[in-house]
Amino acid sequence: TPAYVANQGKGIGDTVTLRLWEPETFDRAWVGDPHVIRADGPEIEATIVGIVRSLWFSDTLGGHGAVIPSAGLFAHYASHLTGARNSVYIHALVRLDGGEAAIPRFEADLAKVSGRPDVDVRNLADDAQRAKDITGFEANGLLVLAVVAGLASVVLVGQSIARYSASTTADMRALSAVGMTEGQSRCAATVGPALAAVAGTVLGVASAVLASRWFPIGSAALLEPAPGFDVDWAVAAVAVVGVPVLVAACALAAAWSMLRSPRPADSPKRSAVATRVGRLSVPAPVAVGTRFALESGRGPQAVPVRPALIGATAGVLGVIAALAFASGVDDAVANPVRFGQTHQLERPVGLNGIELEPADELLPIIAEDPAVVAVNDTRAAVAGHAGLATTVMTLDPVGAPLDVVMTGGRLPYEADEIVLGPRTAWAMGVGVGDRVRLTGTRATRELIVTGVAFVYRGPNNDHATGAWVTREAYDELFETFTWHAVVIALRDGADPEAAAARIGAAATKVSGAESFLPFVASPPRVIAELRQVRALPLLLAGFLTLLALGAVGHALGTAIRRRRRDVAVLRALGMTRWQSRGVVITQANVLALVGIVVGVPLGMALGRTVWRYVADAMYIDYVPPVPIWALVMAAPVALFISNALAVWPSQRAASMRVGHVLRAE
Repeated sequence: TPAYVANQGKGIGDTVTLRLWEPETFDRAWVGDPHVIRADGPEIEATIVGIVRSLWFSDTLGGHGAVIPSAGLFAHYASHLTGARNSVYIHALVRLDGGEAAIPRFEADLAKVSGRPDVDVRNLADDAQRAKDITGFEANGLLVLAVVAGLASVVLVGQSIARYSASTTADMRALSAVGMTEGQSRCAATVGPALAAVAGTVLGVASAVLASRWFPIGSAALLEPAPGFDVDWAVAAVAVVGVPVLVAACALAAAWSMLRSPRPADSPKRSAVATRVGRLSVPAPVAVGTRFALESGRGPQAVPVRPALIGATAGVLGVIAALAFASGVDDAVANPVRFGQTHQLERPVGLNGIELEPADELLPIIAEDPAVVAVNDTRAAVAGHAGLATTVMTLDPVGAPLDVVMTGGRLPYEADEIVLGPRTAWAMGVGVGDRVRLTGTRATRELIVTGVAFVYRGPNNDHATGAWVTREAYDELFETFTWHAVVIALRDGADPEAAAARIGAAATKVSGAESFLPFVASPPRVIAELRQVRALPLLLAGFLTLLALGAVGHALGTAIRRRRRDVAVLRALGMTRWQSRGVVITQANVLALVGIVVGVPLGMALGRTVWRYVADAMYIDYVPPVPIWALVMAAPVALFISNALAVWPSQRAASMRVGHVLRAE
């Protein structure tokens, strides 16, 4: 697989040394015998003949890659790869003429010709849909980032065009007095923005092509069949042609408006909030700074107030939303119970109807350990339901019952009751109170769905796929098992490795097992995918933060430049240098406070909404995230940043040459 090639530095034509197991040693290694340290079978020099990318042979996030034996190698060394007792699953990949819709018929025909209704038929189309759900979220995250970048560009470019048109209007009017026509004036005002748009678009498209080398990212990178540089010529053509045309049209419209309209009157629209603050007994810098922050003004004194308010709000909203989402991800990553994993130790004791360990003797010994709070004797087999293969597991505790994460209803207590995994319930189209008809190797039974809950992750099912039944219900359905495992839950604070060693020593000494050592339960594989998803909202939040910094900083700098006459008049009437600084600082703090008051609640709502969407898509037990530190630090950090942005403009206001400004005005 590609990860093996990347990690080992090998490629097609190179050789790799495969050290195999002796069949008996393989069986001991499969059940976790601690005395089996390394493979003791034959060594093979195998030639790499290909690199595969597919859903079935896909790498895992953070994995080191895999080596896939050829059919010939497997046929020659079958016992070394499957063990003396066939301690592995043998899969067959089947392509159906009718696609996914033909799976129920295939499953029924397979049961008929094989005489085995318990053959686990895995729907790879369903696996592909799960992959699409994950990569779809990543794609949507990038799309949102693109839309936000596009909107920010429209605002920034629009402001630039407006400023350019306003600054060139006086020159155009002067030149019209010496013979320049109105059409020539509009053309002159349009050429500059249009040339800048052409240069920016070409640079942007070239950068996108270079960046395609590292895309796609996350889970999609494992499935991309042809990674590397990629260009969508249709999108590139639209950008190269459309953006300059749009900018030129906007510049032309702005120039036409400026040249046709009379000089704007200095009658700015008043802000109700700023007016009320001015009527209060507040220092003059507070009143003036509030007016600077909330009143855009007109003509030469116009300030981009709205973009600054929107930018500040968007920055706070994006950061809070991203941190709320990240808090939900961190909670799920740190708590496997969100995936229904309430146990800490596990151990396979049987496969394909063969008992590899004396489970009946081991279970009471495990339950006696002081760190153990629950032990479940988990047998599993595959039952058929309307063409849908379902892994059915036993809830068969020794002592206290195993804790199960329920999403609805209750656990089964009778022989005619069943609890379904959420994905299985959705696939069957049933809910709590409905009845399902399952066909096992022994009989067909109709069971009442008493609840929906997460299940134990077995070799061929995840935490949301499968079903729980009582021991009596299982024995009525099946004669044997597909796999058999001991699931062990420990008390809070117990050391899993120490408990495993203690249990292993006691079980090996008392029971007939040669060597017994429980495994520490591995975290769900979806956690790695979840970590990848976590990065996109943080990336978007970073972009929104930069947008907020640019919008607020631009508003502060523009206000002190365009309203220098107001400041100069106030200085002439007695305002001190420090009070001049206070005007700009107040303006910055008002912008930040608006962003905090509006952005924090909206950000929390958005972050929780996005996390619920991801939790539902990945079948994670949703717990509302509460990013405490983000909520506590939002106001201080936002105010600190806004005051930092105000340092330079406030210095300009304090060092203003009052006489020079008033003489120029």
